[in-house]
Amino acid sequence: MAADHGLQGKTVLITGAAGGIGQALAQAFAAQGVRLMLLDRAGTGLPALARELGGFAAECDLGDTAQVAVVAAQVRERWGTLDVLVNNAGTEYPTPLDDTAPDAMTRWAGLLDNNVTSMVRLTQALLPLLPRGASVINQSSIWGRIGVAGFSAYAASKHAVVGLTRSLALELGPRGIRVNAVCPGWIRTEAALRSLTAMAQEQGRSEAEVEREILARQAVPEMLTPADIAGVFLFLASLESRSLTGQCLVASHGEVMV
Repeated sequence: MAADHGLQGKTVLITGAAGGIGQALAQAFAAQGVRLMLLDRAGTGLPALARELGGFAAECDLGDTAQVAVVAAQVRERWGTLDVLVNNAGTEYPTPLDDTAPDAMTRWAGLLDNNVTSMVRLTQALLPLLPRGASVINQSSIWGRIGVAGFSAYAASKHAVVGLTRSLALELGPRGIRVNAVCPGWIRTEAALRSLTAMAQEQGRSEAEVEREILARQAVPEMLTPADIAGVFLFLASLESRSLTGQCLVASHGEVMV
């Protein structure tokens, strides 16, 4: 039986909810008895997940201001307020500096828009619906704490999420709204495994060898799963963390300790 975090009846919106970490978060919050809205792009199977969890689905490209406005209107019409916003959506792919393809810089800028600007766009649209006591939780990464060769745009975007989180915590604190971030380590998701494959290919090594090296850097040498970090988000959403804002909690089995 899931631990009770006192979230029953709270309104919660999760982006990037169709798979990976987002799906695990949707399941964890649903188990708390919240009123749930799940966002993802079209064609992701999101409606089926929402039905399974007793929540609502909204297909939305977070890069489209008009679509974001529609989501905000839906939240207003359905609930009037939003207690918890989980900005989980994002993407991950290599951006080596020696990539001279014509679209290289477009892809670089696109990753930042997807991982950072989209958070600002959605949070801004939903701000009028966030009451005193609301919690905003942004998805960063341990790569928002360190540098990673070949992934400069992704690392830069996740560093930016940390700065955004701290800045919004100061800006929204007077309204009684808390803003925190989670910095996961290596999670066994499709996106992370694609990055592992890319790293192995770039280094001319096997994926198994690269994974062993990653696990050797962890205090607990086991690859995390999406469900392993769901409790961190539940904690930040609940009043158990009422004293925390502007914080970036690292969940990496001890790979990064900052």
